[in-house]
Amino acid sequence: MSDFFEEQFGNDIDSSGDEADLVASKSPNKTRQPEDEEGQLTVDVYQTDDEIVIKSTIAGVTADDIDVSITNEMVTIKGNRKHEEKVKESDYYYQELYWGSFSRSIILPEEIDADSAKASMKNGVLTLRLPKLSKNRTKKVRVAS
Repeated sequence: MSDFFEEQFGNDIDSSGDEADLVASKSPNKTRQPEDEEGQLTVDVYQTDDEIVIKSTIAGVTADDIDVSITNEMVTIKGNRKHEEKVKESDYYYQELYWGSFSRSIILPEEIDADSAKASMKNGVLTLRLPKLSKNRTKKVRVAS
């Protein structure tokens, strides 16, 4: 076990000489997020000629655990990643994964047809395909007399 600590943190043993204290003091990612704080998803947003595409890696949840709300101007993705096993805080060496509720709202760069939007999930990647509203569409309005 000492080799693991030396490999990860060098030979710096703190004044108490306790390797467990060394892990806690040297590991910046050991602390948990407050339970009332939501995680934020990372996303890629890009366009094709006909649509805006949003992709996000959402590992550890099923498609049924994700809620996607779409308007013509904004997309909101919400969900909850449940921690399936109970691990004592003192047993962690590293704790970097986010568990709990998460959300992300994205203001769209142009209007889309929300009714024609499509969502899919494959290999932990959520993909939203949002058809652009045609700016070339002309609507004639009859003037009432």
